[in-house]
Amino acid sequence: MSRQSSLLRFFPKAQKRAVHTPPPAGRESRCRTAKEQNGTETNVRPAGRSKENGKADGAAAAGSGVSSVYSPGDLVWAKLEGYPWWPCLVYNHPTEETTVRGKGNSARIHVQFFDVSPTRGWVSIKYLRPYKGSSDREVLKGGMFYSTKPEIKKAMELADNAMSKEKTKRLELAVCNEPSDTEEETEQMSGSASGDSDDSNSEEDVKGNKRVPNSERAIKAKRRKVLDSDSDRDGSDVEFKPDVKEAASSEEASSGVDENEATDAETDAESIEESPIKIPSKRKRGNVSKPSKRSSLENEHSEAPKRVAPVSLEAKSKLTSFAAPENFESQANACSGGTSGFAAWEHEKLEWLQEGKKKDAHRRRQNDPDYDPCTLYVPEDYLNKCTPGMRRWWQLKSQNFDAVICYKVGKFYELYHMDAVIGVNELGLIFMKGSWAHSGFPETAFGRFSAILVQKGYKIARVEQTETPEMMEARCKATAHPTRFDRVVRREICRILTKGTQTYSIIDCDPSENHSKYLLCVKEKEDSSGQRVYGVCFVDTSVGKFYVGQFSDDRHCSRFRTLVAHYTPVQVLFEKGNLTVDTQKILKSSLISCIQEGLISGTQFWSASKTLKVLLEEEYFKENQNPENGCVLPSVIKSLTSESDSLGLTPGEDSELALSALGGIVFYLKKCLIDQELLSLANFEKYVPVDADSAKMASSSNSFARTDRRMVLDGVTLMNLEVLQNGTNGSTEGTLLERIDSCCTPFGKRLLKQWLCAPLCNPASINDRLDAVEDLLAVPAKLTEISEHLKKLPDLERLLSKIHSIGSPLKSQNHPDSRAIFYEEIKYSKKKIADFFSALEGFKVMNEIVNAMEEVASDFKSRVLKQLVTRKAKHPDGRFPDLSAELKRWDTAFDHNQARKTGVITPKAGFDSDYDKALQDIKTAEEDLHTYLDKQRKLLGVKSMLYWGTGKNRYQMEIPESATLRKLPEEYELKSSRKGYKRYWTKEIEKMLAELMNAEERRDAALKDCMRRLFYNFDRNSQDWQTAVQCMAVLDVLMSFANYSQDGDGPLCRPVILLPADGSPPFLELKSARHPCITKTFFGDDFIPNDIVIGSKDEDGGGGASCVLVTGPNMGGKSTLMRQAGLLVIMAQLGCYVPAEVCRLTPIDRVFTRLGASDRIMAGESTFFVELSETSSILQHATEHSLVLVDELGRGTATFDGTAIASAVVRELAENIRCRTLFSTHYHSLVEDCSGSAAVRLGHMACMVENESEDPSQETITFLYKFIEGACPKSYGFNAARLADIPEEVIQKGHRKAKEFEKKTMSLRIFRFLCRVVDGASPDADGVGKLRLMLSHL
Repeated sequence: MSRQSSLLRFFPKAQKRAVHTPPPAGRESRCRTAKEQNGTETNVRPAGRSKENGKADGAAAAGSGVSSVYSPGDLVWAKLEGYPWWPCLVYNHPTEETTVRGKGNSARIHVQFFDVSPTRGWVSIKYLRPYKGSSDREVLKGGMFYSTKPEIKKAMELADNAMSKEKTKRLELAVCNEPSDTEEETEQMSGSASGDSDDSNSEEDVKGNKRVPNSERAIKAKRRKVLDSDSDRDGSDVEFKPDVKEAASSEEASSGVDENEATDAETDAESIEESPIKIPSKRKRGNVSKPSKRSSLENEHSEAPKRVAPVSLEAKSKLTSFAAPENFESQANACSGGTSGFAAWEHEKLEWLQEGKKKDAHRRRQNDPDYDPCTLYVPEDYLNKCTPGMRRWWQLKSQNFDAVICYKVGKFYELYHMDAVIGVNELGLIFMKGSWAHSGFPETAFGRFSAILVQKGYKIARVEQTETPEMMEARCKATAHPTRFDRVVRREICRILTKGTQTYSIIDCDPSENHSKYLLCVKEKEDSSGQRVYGVCFVDTSVGKFYVGQFSDDRHCSRFRTLVAHYTPVQVLFEKGNLTVDTQKILKSSLISCIQEGLISGTQFWSASKTLKVLLEEEYFKENQNPENGCVLPSVIKSLTSESDSLGLTPGEDSELALSALGGIVFYLKKCLIDQELLSLANFEKYVPVDADSAKMASSSNSFARTDRRMVLDGVTLMNLEVLQNGTNGSTEGTLLERIDSCCTPFGKRLLKQWLCAPLCNPASINDRLDAVEDLLAVPAKLTEISEHLKKLPDLERLLSKIHSIGSPLKSQNHPDSRAIFYEEIKYSKKKIADFFSALEGFKVMNEIVNAMEEVASDFKSRVLKQLVTRKAKHPDGRFPDLSAELKRWDTAFDHNQARKTGVITPKAGFDSDYDKALQDIKTAEEDLHTYLDKQRKLLGVKSMLYWGTGKNRYQMEIPESATLRKLPEEYELKSSRKGYKRYWTKEIEKMLAELMNAEERRDAALKDCMRRLFYNFDRNSQDWQTAVQCMAVLDVLMSFANYSQDGDGPLCRPVILLPADGSPPFLELKSARHPCITKTFFGDDFIPNDIVIGSKDEDGGGGASCVLVTGPNMGGKSTLMRQAGLLVIMAQLGCYVPAEVCRLTPIDRVFTRLGASDRIMAGESTFFVELSETSSILQHATEHSLVLVDELGRGTATFDGTAIASAVVRELAENIRCRTLFSTHYHSLVEDCSGSAAVRLGHMACMVENESEDPSQETITFLYKFIEGACPKSYGFNAARLADIPEEVIQKGHRKAKEFEKKTMSLRIFRFLCRVVDGASPDADGVGKLRLMLSHL
């Protein structure tokens, strides 16, 4: 939320006028009154902040002392509270003919604000300072009037010009000499409302003029009762007791922000003499030295409301230049009521908070290597001086110094000290008055504001009140000697939010993004052979999916780089002092925007054995215990333990790092208070690097027969090919993901991203997906119908995790949130129910999808598609669970409409056994009591006997006195009486009543816990729900492929994937292929399709070579061609149609790329070093089944070195590894060297050169963008220089130098050739012809 938008919400809407008289031409735009601009006349006092001051001073009574300070024509700095200082001109009010209102400290001066379109207003004398010019030291950085706003700089220029003039001349600059129509109308209305008083000379008590759409909104807004820190001395936070009746009360009087941005604030207004402007929604601190007593707060009444001056749209737009200050220094001065210079906040004056003097909770200084920046030492003597409420805040802050504490006080979250500064700077909140920084917002705004802070990288600690004032009183009574610090309601941290631990709970806002945000924990060591080994654990907290694994890596950390590319984390945890320099470089360079946090070894980053011990002791997996073997741990975790330890307390031989990384995650989730809800899902998967299997196997074709084999796309390849993100701004624009992603569901989009990172290698699996695409294309009507259904689905994957969290019995027992007092409990309950209904409706839609698809499923060729859309019960191969019975059960479990309206679930009979048993026991007890009454009637012969009483005194037998004259049974015990009647109890009644009350308590408890148990019962069927979601996710992705295959630009074909035959080399054949993400050339022409053949002979009989050397002019399309080949291969093995006429290939196990020129400054790696690192990875890991794309290797060093390295790499790839390679180069000597090799084939991007001559400026080069046989004779670099606007004289000099180089090179080649002829290395007949050709060039 921007500051500007938050500002405009605080002003009341303009009133409709019956008659509108337009202002004189040219007057309206220049003469905006301060009323219209900033509401100076509408001084509004938020309720509960200070006592009323209804008196006003007349202008005529202005003190002479004030008059003598400022006179018309003076230049001053003026400040409206909450906004920056502004250069102004003092001059007489156009109608009052005076510059002063009021007297003493409450006096106000009439000024005109310098601006392109000037405005005027009354400013408190306390907020005026003499203007000494723009060169004054107070205007410079660090001074009171410093500002970077262009509007204020412009205003200073105007003020400087005015300084050079005499006072009488300056007054000519006062152009606002008449009031606008709005001001006149407002003054007339105000005058009539105030009777005989002169309202123009008085401060107004104003109530926001707000339209009330219905009777409910017409109820007077509840005044917010807020105590400052001193109020705790009066006892406790009694004012903050939740009241159901007040749940619908207004939140507009918040700490600097409205709950609803679309409406204006409606508050009780009180005048205040100290402030020049009061914003209706702004909260002000009371007098710190004299805290408001509760009685005065409760007995306060506002005066009769008066109309607010309407604010025009133009004036509102003008206000944007008065947005919240860039720094809080200037506002600190205003808020503290200071009259001179800069006033620091209280927390900035504390000695132990100064930089360099801070200590952590263990009193370690900042220069200590073990210093913990997450904690803070707060001196005990300072805590003892604090009020109970503030003492508790500092205690929480000391343990969470790195977090912004959202401290619940009543129905508001308060931000204090350094946190308040963050709230103002980042959220656009407004400081409350006082010497210490203080801001806040209402409970219902937590989700919105916390999401903004978390997105900006802050850690948020949500602190809730976990007892009511009554509970606090009872606690104090039970304590022998309660202190004043005990007499405050208990508050606890209920949740810590970070970027990597968002679960989107009920109080949080809904997710704004579909993709996963991973929290990664990593541990590293070197094994006995000196090889690098990583243990990793990462989790998507929004769905509760954990990945745990351990793997070895090379010196370039290839696998670790691939991991962070596939599962990009937003937050990384590591053990302090554990990571090597190389890993730290990767985290710094590849994950720049990622939050990184070091954990202390042992206490925070647990060992493997401690991790296993905690997992078992905390009983996270009790609900998922395996009945067959009695194992409590999930199977994935169990596989990481020692086989000899049946208890699962001993880590396995090759899994200590993985379990330790899991321990770091568990500790952090525990700290964030989400460990129970996530770990109890028991959703674990073992992470195995994509290339782990291929590294173990020989490079044989048999490995592709495995269905679980995946193509490896490392981080470099994903970046170079722009598969997930573009290289321009990191967004998905122009990427392969954007091109083929037409998924309708969030979980489908997440699955597509996973598939893109790891395409298939098994031809049978690929063909099955391609069959599915064909099957879907064969039923276009169904495809459209299913797409419409899928669009209705919510994010069921995240909803299931949320339902599990709400229903968790583990969390409900001891989590602080279960004790928290929420004012909006009903609202949150309704939201929970709405989420639950959303999930039910989603699964019903899934049922409809399966019903529609089952009609045509019998015709499908694809096995996987049949499995997705057929039910287990009806088809042997069906995977989709039968949800009909379960959904019907939930439809009849309770009254949905009533639950949606009330937020309370009352289960119907037969659904909740505890509730049903309690109701049955109540019915039985009541029947027993009535049977007993009938028995007593007969015994005494009194038919008029009745039961009387309420609560614990129920079921007293009321008997007429006439009947009591007879002898009554001895067990009758007199309890009460009334005239003519006496009431009795018996031991039998007392026993039956006790049974009845016990049953009623059980009923109430069951009803109270009903929602949790309902969600828990729903979650017990989680396996079926999850399976259904997975089926729909796969269907969604396959439909996305079908949509692309149907709507792609130009012709598309089904790729043919063949297992490599024994003895025949791997090949790639693309005919008339196009780039999937580019439809136009740079110059706007249609994209030119190209043929790419590697490893097999083409139609011309050439080819068969595994390496193609690509040459061509600069900007001729070489890089595009290579990227095109890489992307089409990925699409083919994904199971998607490709933009080509023919696509045939044998499976590719890995795509390597060395494209573009970039350095890694953060990692200290030069451009050439990065090139060689990527090349090294290729040479180490490439197999004959790999595809290698290398673009201009060797250009980062000397020509000879670069050529030599490029030549050696080409020969290694072509002759030893024999992988499919596209290698582009501008080294023409390299082309000549390879021209005779059978393993290398030459090709170039064609161009047409016109007017080729000695003068490069005369040449005209037309790029044909066509890949053809042979080598390109030149690179035509001077053409690129001309296109880049290099000066012509520079190009001419360069061209002359190039000619010299060419002559020298040609002379050298002639000499070398002659030597070869003399040595007999070249036949004479052939040699003479070549020699003549070379001499002609020379």
